Amino acid sequence: MTESPHRTGTSHDPILVTGAAGNLGRAVVDRLVARGARVRCLDRHPVDERPGVEAVVGDLTDPAVLRTALSGVDAVLLIWPLLDAAPARAVLPELARASPRVVYLSSSAIDDDRARQTDPIVQVHADLEALLMDAGLRPVVLRSDTMASNVRGWAAQLRAGDVVAGPDIARTAVVDERDVADAAVTALLAERFDRGPHVLTGPEVLSRADQVAQLGAALGRRLRFEPVRTDIARSQMLADGRPAALVEALIAASEHRLEATRTTGCVERLTGHPARTFAQWAVDHAAEFR
Repeated sequence: MTESPHRTGTSHDPILVTGAAGNLGRAVVDRLVARGARVRCLDRHPVDERPGVEAVVGDLTDPAVLRTALSGVDAVLLIWPLLDAAPARAVLPELARASPRVVYLSSSAIDDDRARQTDPIVQVHADLEALLMDAGLRPVVLRSDTMASNVRGWAAQLRAGDVVAGPDIARTAVVDERDVADAAVTALLAERFDRGPHVLTGPEVLSRADQVAQLGAALGRRLRFEPVRTDIARSQMLADGRPAALVEALIAASEHRLEATRTTGCVERLTGHPARTFAQWAVDHAAEFR
């Protein structure tokens, strides 16, 4: 594997964080500011400006918005927001002209030996990786496993009772989003960096039932996971107000994504600390579910 040829941001050159209002984006921004970096945030939702942070409100897929956001930046954390890679073709020329270091947040479920990936969500990430390479951007690729923060979607069910119902997706090496943020910051700030892909996982492979049990232990409650049929899961997610395209992609992932079979040491190698366990994430975030 070769190293990225791009230099990183300095105290004078802002680092662009896309998706800055999301769980991961906010964590990355906080860490960059703590390290003394200037940060520019791009999101469709306003982000609070503070010393060292400026905001660009708009859509990443709008070339004019991206052109404004890229002005003078030296590194970009790219979090793609859509279930379709095709719109990236319109904005990648803007990235290529600016020629920053690009750190792309991808998926650990990508199988490089497959012509087509297991489900639409993973396929989008594989397509984006290919498009970035075709554009000559040579991105640093961080392939993240399922992030622990996704279980915040269970909060409403846990306020109503002790059962989490949903599709019984394949086991996954759940990774703490704080570890992903730490790895992203390392990649954004390093003078030179191996392009990867770097597969970021937690220290153990967990089922949905395992996650529910560990969250219950942190809350002092006896929680249980109840698998539901695909048609019921689809109806529930649509009733919750999730977009139909997202629901279908999630259903496809639950039906076709393969089980994780390994954990990696990439988090520790990139950040200098061991990957946090899901049990620790549950303890640290228990108040959000009470």
